[in-house]
Amino acid sequence: MSKTKGDSSAEGLIPERRTLPALRAAAADCRACDLWKLGTQTVFGEGPRRAEVLFVGEQPGNEEDLTGKPFVGPAGRLFDAALTEAGIDRTRVYVTNVVKHFKWEPRGKRRIHKKPNAHEIAACRPWLRAEIALIKPKVIVALGATAAQALLGPKFRVTKERGKFLESEFAPYVMATVHPSSILRAPDDETRREERRKFVDDLKKLARMIGK
Repeated sequence: MSKTKGDSSAEGLIPERRTLPALRAAAADCRACDLWKLGTQTVFGEGPRRAEVLFVGEQPGNEEDLTGKPFVGPAGRLFDAALTEAGIDRTRVYVTNVVKHFKWEPRGKRRIHKKPNAHEIAACRPWLRAEIALIKPKVIVALGATAAQALLGPKFRVTKERGKFLESEFAPYVMATVHPSSILRAPDDETRREERRKFVDDLKKLARMIGK
């Protein structure tokens, strides 16, 4: 089943019998917005069905688009290392993105990330809602402004509320922090080390929360 031109939400693609494999299979054919024309494939979330923690990023990057797996590129590797340092086992968390296709623009031979717009985020939101409803995490961690605003509203500012555990309709707690890609974009090594340290500190707060 495919979305026809003019449709603006993935809602009609959500299967009646909701399992992670069923959602993943249905999302593979999603054409709710035009990003399917840019992406190699849908990159759906991955992780255990009963994960206590669900991490949400903005969208897949170049390596994720090519492999079909979330958080496997440079930012994903930094994310893995930070989780390990904070004492969190990645195999026990669920990772996904607000938008499931890679949005990019050419720069020479490279494909450069381009921020998804409000229409693309809204079109893809039913997939994220279905993932959250199925997994029922104790904590959702929004990585970056796009994920945080998709969950907590357009006025939410990560810079003001970073690292706080907030109530939400989606889970008992939602916490926002930076996306690991922002650490990689830091202007120099010293800033990068400091931003990484603060990111790990946020994850350590998370580890204490889920350890209660």
